[in-house]
Order: sequence, then C-alpha cells, then structure tokens
Amino acid sequence: MCILCISRFVKKVASAILTGVQFQKITIVGVGLLGGSIGLAVKDRKLAREVAGFVRRAASLKDCERAGAVDYATTDLLAAVSNADLVILCTPLAQMRALAQQIIPALKSDAIVTDVGSVKADVVRELESGIAKSGAHFVGSHPMAGGEKMGVVAARADLFEHAVCIVTPTKKSNAAAVRQLEQFWKSLGARTHCLAAGEHDLLVSRSSHLPHVVAATLANLVLDPKQPKAQVRLCATGFRDTTRIASGSPEMWRDIALANRKNLSRSLDAFVNKFKKFQTALKSGDAKAVEIFFATAKQRRDNWCACLASTSSE
Repeated sequence: MCILCISRFVKKVASAILTGVQFQKITIVGVGLLGGSIGLAVKDRKLAREVAGFVRRAASLKDCERAGAVDYATTDLLAAVSNADLVILCTPLAQMRALAQQIIPALKSDAIVTDVGSVKADVVRELESGIAKSGAHFVGSHPMAGGEKMGVVAARADLFEHAVCIVTPTKKSNAAAVRQLEQFWKSLGARTHCLAAGEHDLLVSRSSHLPHVVAATLANLVLDPKQPKAQVRLCATGFRDTTRIASGSPEMWRDIALANRKNLSRSLDAFVNKFKKFQTALKSGDAKAVEIFFATAKQRRDNWCACLASTSSE
C-alpha cells in the first residue's frame, strides 16, 4: 500500500473514531415507531454518515421528513437498500420474507441484514440462507422496547436506552457481523444478550406475548359495550396501566401471535392453570391460599424490580 493510501486510510479511521461513525449507510425498511426510533438514535449518536428509509406509502414520506428519523425516505425499496452497510427490517413479521427476497439483488457484499421482530425462529430460518447467497449476512435481533403508540411520529431517540436487545446468531452466522451488530445495539444504549432463536421464542411467549393477550382480554371483557354504562367510569389507573399495551398495533400482534402460536398456546395453558388454582381457593374461601397467591407475586415482582434497577444503574 502506498504512503498516500495509508495516510488516507488513517485519516478515515480517525474520523470515524472521532465522530462515532460505525457505518457509511444504514437503511431502515419500515420507518414506524421502532424504525423511526432507530433512525433518530443513529443520527443523534452519529453512527452512520447516511440513513435511508423505505416506506410503503408516499403519504408517509412527509411524516419521516418531519420526524427527522432519516436523511431521506423513498418508496423505492432497491434504491433505499443499495450500497447499505446495515439493513434493518422493521416491518410486521408477515412482510419480512417477501421484502428480504426483494432486496437480495441490491445488497452489497458483506452487508449486514437484521430485523426487530418479536419472533425469531421462522425469520432466521427463512432469511439466513437466502441472504447468504448474495454475499451478505443475516443476524436476527429483537430490541425489547416499544410503546402503545404507532408510527414515526411516536419515535424517540432514547427508546433503546437500558432496553434488552436479544441477538440470535446461528452456527452459520458470520462472527464479525454478530460482533458488529451487538456493538450497534450497545451504541443505541441497549444491553445485548445472545440466544438461540427457539429459546428466545419460548421465553418471550411468557414475558411479552402472554401479557399482551391478557391485556387485550381484559380490555375486551371490561370495555365491552354490553357492560353497564357505569363500568367505564369505574376503570381507574390500575385498569389503565394493566391494559396499556392492548393499544398496540393489531396487525403487528396478529403476526406475532400466529408466528409464535405453539409457544404462546403452551404459555396460555400454564396461565389458565394458575388462574384455576386461584379460582379454586377463592371459591372455597381459602384465605391462606389467596394470601399466599398475592404475597408470592409481590415478592417475585419486587425482587425482579430490584434486580432491574441494579442492572440499569451499571
């Protein structure tokens, strides 16, 4: 390598270190709450020189511009992905396979492709081999952050701070791509953990997907128009907080529930069994069993909150 080339390379590396740039171009496919928040966080931390966004509807282009989540947005998928070092699929699960197949011709060699889906096994299985044929690398991700509001207008640059982000590499994964992806999420403020896709799906069926079904069930039952009119007036902050996540995207949660239906069904069975045990104690007037039920829940949640607070402060 000539002296001039070495000098240019050193200057380029030094510039990247000073500015925090990790990628020349990042493309976000689907600029909604998560995609928009990624864009805002990337731009806020100067992790890429260029942030492109793909949206399905032309009407969404102005929303992206107003939010400032990307440098530019387009409805041209291949143009958005072209020459990107990192492509992040932020669409509903049901759309990912088709979109991944469409972007393959535009992927640059050694590009990293990831997603933010809440269910990983099917996504990893369907996307990894196809993307590998293009010379790019797919590694699944699941940042466990979000909110009940939808769209890029709800995006926040701090959404991923202290959030857990699961990365799901396989035996076929490119080690350098996995490391770079982990560093990317850490740069957004997340705490990363690597899990096998199947294990991830089992665990989140209990801690994420089941709570959403419970919240939706409560909302459907208590807020049913057939209930007395006074019912709504008696729904206070406890009901509001417990059912908050029921306001999430129905399309997104339909895809999640169906994609993880086996694990979610098992988790629902376990949940129903717990309910039935409580119901039995309640019907028999077993005060001790009822108290133990609530005391155990309080202790376990308090311990979890303490652990969470300790981890967040590290």
